[in-house]
Amino acid sequence: MKKLSARRRHPLAALVVLLLALACTGGLYAVFAPADKAQADATAQSLTIEEGKKLYTVGCASCHGTGGQGTSDGPSLVGVGAAAVDFQVGTGRMPAATSQAAQLPDKRAVYTQAEIDQLAAYVASLGAGPAIPTEEQYGPEGADIAKGGELFRNNCAQCHNFTGKGGALTHGKYAPNLEDVDPKHIYEAMLTGPQNMPSFPDSVLSEQNKKDVIAYLGEVNSDQTESPGGLSLGGLGPVSEGLFGWIFGLGGMILVAVWVAARTAKAKKS
Repeated sequence: MKKLSARRRHPLAALVVLLLALACTGGLYAVFAPADKAQADATAQSLTIEEGKKLYTVGCASCHGTGGQGTSDGPSLVGVGAAAVDFQVGTGRMPAATSQAAQLPDKRAVYTQAEIDQLAAYVASLGAGPAIPTEEQYGPEGADIAKGGELFRNNCAQCHNFTGKGGALTHGKYAPNLEDVDPKHIYEAMLTGPQNMPSFPDSVLSEQNKKDVIAYLGEVNSDQTESPGGLSLGGLGPVSEGLFGWIFGLGGMILVAVWVAARTAKAKKS
């Protein structure tokens, strides 16, 4: 007992006790705090899904089914993922004005972004699918514009034109103009393949590839980008350029020929 009392009176005893107390406090926090945070996150996610289910029941279930299984008026949403919902609803394509149209046009969004996030969370809970991309994935930082142009011309220009101005397809369908489209929605379109568009998952176009394509479109459609060939004619490519050549070029040649012929006939009469 005397030895123990002597140790307790040691000058370092208070420091040792303080260190032990701090270690116990830190250990207890490490054990209980993460669980509390995880539980709070799970509760918040559950509330988001519940709110999304309410919105879905009112605005989507009549076409896509009460459980997202699909009906004759709308496809199944099981496994499409949050990215597909964010694209379709965020661009105003959904809710659709009619199911009889050849293609759903983009229009003003009906839901707020908060409501879209709730809808996306609910649909994502029905089955695993592509998640909504982050700004780091589609932002211009670290993008290779030249590589993006090469990828776009090889994979997208056949429908969207080489500058993304869009173009006509068969049976009343079309590839939309990509000018002024939110980069997030372009990324989601590549990821999910909406309507007539093929999908480009990461196994086909990597995250970096998608970032490069988006950066290219932002560059060629920028107001500061000048056309190296002069008048761009809307950037619609060889169709508009050829039409311009036929109308004004060939038309000008015809006018010159008529003028020369008229002058020649007048000279002969003189």
